[in-house]
Amino acid sequence: MVVGEFTTEVDVLVIGAGPGGYVAAIRAAQLGKTVAVVEKADLGGVCLNVGCIPSKAMIHAAHTYEHTQHTESMGITMENVKVDFAKVQEWKSGIVKQLTGGVASLFKGHKIQVIPGEALFVTENEVRVFHGYDVNRYRFEHCIIATGSRPIELPAFPFGKRVLSSTGALALTELPKSMVIIGGGYIGIELGTVFAKFGTKVTVLEGSDQILPGFEPDMPRLVERKLKKLGVDIKTKALAQGMEETEDGVIVTAEINGEQQKFEAEYLLVTVGRRPNTDELGLREIGMNLTDRGLIVVDKQGRTNIPNVYAIGDVVAGPALAHKASYEGKVAAEAIAGKPSEVDYKAIPAVVFSDPEIASVGLNEREVKEQGIDYVVGRFPFAANGRALSVNAGEGYVKLIAEKESKLVLGAQIVGPEASNIIAEIGLAIEMGATLEDIELTIHAHPTLGEVTMEAAELALGHPIHVMK
Repeated sequence: MVVGEFTTEVDVLVIGAGPGGYVAAIRAAQLGKTVAVVEKADLGGVCLNVGCIPSKAMIHAAHTYEHTQHTESMGITMENVKVDFAKVQEWKSGIVKQLTGGVASLFKGHKIQVIPGEALFVTENEVRVFHGYDVNRYRFEHCIIATGSRPIELPAFPFGKRVLSSTGALALTELPKSMVIIGGGYIGIELGTVFAKFGTKVTVLEGSDQILPGFEPDMPRLVERKLKKLGVDIKTKALAQGMEETEDGVIVTAEINGEQQKFEAEYLLVTVGRRPNTDELGLREIGMNLTDRGLIVVDKQGRTNIPNVYAIGDVVAGPALAHKASYEGKVAAEAIAGKPSEVDYKAIPAVVFSDPEIASVGLNEREVKEQGIDYVVGRFPFAANGRALSVNAGEGYVKLIAEKESKLVLGAQIVGPEASNIIAEIGLAIEMGATLEDIELTIHAHPTLGEVTMEAAELALGHPIHVMK
């Protein structure tokens, strides 16, 4: 039954209010367009509500709790430190509410209309939006698809009471005593670290030969070492095959080195990647080009084969990262406004909020070798940095890679404290075409963790101060 149906016309219709969609909407409004945003859930999308932000809040809470257990060396003794997990969740939810409320305020300030519901394309210039029993039509001059992605559900491990996605894990009301995680990528490792620090017995089953596949092998080693100190059991080359639900948990069967092994836990967390949300928009029916994986094919401005329809974020090729989606959202909005903006993925940082953190930007050593580039490397340890030692975080390093003759900075890999923040300087260096000398000659405040970047540049140039060459 349709309660009412009417047609509204806008310059730009954005489908999805995640970090790609809401940024695109704001930029389009700033450029003088009338904008409406369709969102079936909450403003901020997965990132602000059930992904990036709540998980980082939980990571900080877990790290704070763990920190209280290891202060004796500084002469500080704490007793009877306890976790009230309900209050942790309440605190986390408060942060989410503050940020999503901020998005709502920005929309109001930019006169952006919010349309609750799910969109279905009718033509190249019109969608129907379904919200409960209401169905309304919206005509647009341009449209930006920013519907994001969802956790992949494995047929042998359907999500339910005991089998969780990342969303379900972040919503647990009580700390589990034990948990098996299928998938040792960044989501599995981040959440596994959270629960392990809170006292959960965690087992990670990863199909490849290392956790955090995709990063240089020496980077995850420090993370794996810390996880093992936390009591995490890591099984690599482990192929999960099936499970049996019990009254109070699950029993997971996996093949490891040709042998079947069983792992019992209260919960199973499945983190094996994400799937683009493109299958219920009616895209193929209007002739849009999609890949076999359901990704939308776009050009350098985010434009699809339908000239007035754009797509950004997790629904297009490339890493499913919030900052990539936001960047693409600005480009698409500016392209719609007639500006010559286009994407340039030379320096997209990748960060894992593990312990220690790891981050990478630009090219790694394997890639420069594959491209036949003659290069130099400067790898400086946090153990030689005063600030790192003063905060009990001396593990890890900053590694800079540069072209040998020109000294042009090509990439960096960081393992250690605040890697997620330090990587930004090197991303800027790559974007602006900076050299090792540019970084070396930039005066870095002392004592700071950022000095390690300068020291790595000096090491690559052959004249380090605080380590022997």
